[in-house]
Amino acid sequence: MAGAAVRRRLSWASAEVVELIEENPRTRSIVLACPGWQGHSPGQHIDIRLTAEDGYQAERSYSLAAPPDGERVVITVELVSDGEVSTFLVEDLQVGDVIELRGPIGGYFVWEPSHGGPLQLIGGGSGVVPLMAILKHRVAVGDRTPVRYLASARSHDDLLYVAELDRMAGADPGISVVHTLTRSHPPGWEGPTRRIDREMLEEHAWPAGDDPLCFVCGPTGFVETVSSTLVAIGYRPERVKTERFGPTGKT
Repeated sequence: MAGAAVRRRLSWASAEVVELIEENPRTRSIVLACPGWQGHSPGQHIDIRLTAEDGYQAERSYSLAAPPDGERVVITVELVSDGEVSTFLVEDLQVGDVIELRGPIGGYFVWEPSHGGPLQLIGGGSGVVPLMAILKHRVAVGDRTPVRYLASARSHDDLLYVAELDRMAGADPGISVVHTLTRSHPPGWEGPTRRIDREMLEEHAWPAGDDPLCFVCGPTGFVETVSSTLVAIGYRPERVKTERFGPTGKT
């Protein structure tokens, strides 16, 4: 109910597309200039509304992909089969176009340096988007909270932000990045090649004894499996924050 109340107080604003970044063959990041934007916290999301010439409207929610940056807002959109909004945003949207947005939304799945750590970020597919906003915020403000980032994708082509993550981890020993590929992997791949399971969490995630603050985001089944496994290996439930999406969610 609290989330619904927040949504009712928000109003729609116009935002101009100022940059399009191709993240992988099916995914792009969209940089929007939104005059009057009051800022946001890493982990929040926004609503996007598209209006056709005949008046038909469609709305979807997308996680913010970057920390606060003045009046600029960034989302990362993955093309979803039969997804009317994602198809337009990934295939048709152009620099200079204007779309409507509303936000920021959400206050539970957020992180600020004052929340502490160590941080454990675990994402499935495009569920890594809000995790990247958290990680980039940590870097941008010069915070030194140690972070372990574990992401699952179907194939190497489905991975997001690989080059940027490599740069951050290479420049900061406090950041650890591990990717696992569940369906196919390229020759020479040295990372894990299966779904995230208890053994992988025990090998790559923070030990429960370190009392990490964990953020898990992805499809519903992925989130439920990972979060329940974390609790089973000793993570405190109140320290495991989750965000889910599905066929009617962020598409």
